[in-house]
Amino acid sequence: MDIVEIILWILQFALGLGTIFLVLIHSGKGGGLSDMFGGGLGASAAGSTVMEKNLDRLTVVVALLFIFNTLIMALLLDA
Repeated sequence: MDIVEIILWILQFALGLGTIFLVLIHSGKGGGLSDMFGGGLGASAAGSTVMEKNLDRLTVVVALLFIFNTLIMALLLDA
């Protein structure tokens, strides 16, 4: 294992955990973990608060980074 492969594996692990964490924080129809942080207070529709919109953006960015890292690993570590 060279240093690039180790870095890619660590990044993949961190991005995977980050994606799972961010998805679990989202509130669903019945509310979610984001209610603990004030995301569900006074929101008439799902995703109407600034916090929910920013959480959506962050989740998309982390998920895209996870996908790109997976593709890079598939191309570089194809041995």
